Amino acid sequence: MRDADKLAEAEAEFTATRYRTYESRQLSVTTLSFKHFQYLHHHLFQDLYEWAGKPREVDISKGKTRFCTWSRIQPEARKLFATVPALTLSNNESDLITKVADLYCEMNILHPFREGNGRVQRFFFEELLFTLGYELKWPKISRETWIDANVAGYELDLKPLETIFAQALIKR
Repeated sequence: MRDADKLAEAEAEFTATRYRTYESRQLSVTTLSFKHFQYLHHHLFQDLYEWAGKPREVDISKGKTRFCTWSRIQPEARKLFATVPALTLSNNESDLITKVADLYCEMNILHPFREGNGRVQRFFFEELLFTLGYELKWPKISRETWIDANVAGYELDLKPLETIFAQALIKR
């Protein structure tokens, strides 16, 4: 087994345990800030990385997808997370799905951490949508389908992400 395999296995075990033991602080949509996003990342990855919860200080990309330049993470995060409370103004579920897919895509492009962005982002959206009266049950889709939906969003086609959120969203 390679060190990378061991790290991936440890990441999966530690983050799964941290996820299961998380206790929400009775949040409202107005408190779901970038600071809270960082807190969630720290909560999930504190056993693995000394930089857990801290924005990266290097530029990164995956395939042809280039994520936010590290020096712009803080200002872009402020703008992006300032839009979260407006989700309460959605006219209907279809409108909410469109706005959530767009926000998810933009947060993915922000990609503020060196590792663990997808896990913390899904965790954040579960909490966000819970505060809006919904539950998120992520559909069983392949890793490739998930990545393709995120790449499509990066390329300005939100339909695949909207489809995933439409399948995942359950009114409480």
